[in-house]
Amino acid sequence: MTHNAPQRQHGATLIEVLIAVVVLSIGLLGLAGMQATSVKSNHSAYQRSQATLFAYDLADRMRANRDAALGNDYLMDYPASSSSHSVTGSQAAKDKAEWLNNLALQLPEGTGKVEKTGTLVTIHVRWNDNRGRIAKSDAEADANTVFTYRTEI
Repeated sequence: MTHNAPQRQHGATLIEVLIAVVVLSIGLLGLAGMQATSVKSNHSAYQRSQATLFAYDLADRMRANRDAALGNDYLMDYPASSSSHSVTGSQAAKDKAEWLNNLALQLPEGTGKVEKTGTLVTIHVRWNDNRGRIAKSDAEADANTVFTYRTEI
């Protein structure tokens, strides 16, 4: 008489496979969320870099036209964001108009402000960075981002 011994199980059960798929899916979802946050942060950093370059650009224009800068020809408060500023008049007026037009074209709702105390100039670049915000609180829902640059001319 032959005795049939129970055979050992080979391979993985369906439950083990399903658990592995669930664990892998949770990990991939976390990775996708991290990628979305990374894209937002990268876009916000790009806009901040653009604002920095624009502030340096106006500071260089003011240094090139130092007499007009010292004569308060570059002072301005935040005008409405527009790319249709007329590029006419004195060199200072042309510089301001070109700068404001570039801000409006490159940054969402981009505009700027220039203040001066003696030879110390403060340049503010303001834009809407809601697209790049990672966490939106109620207090910051409509707040604009401002980059401030101070320099001597």
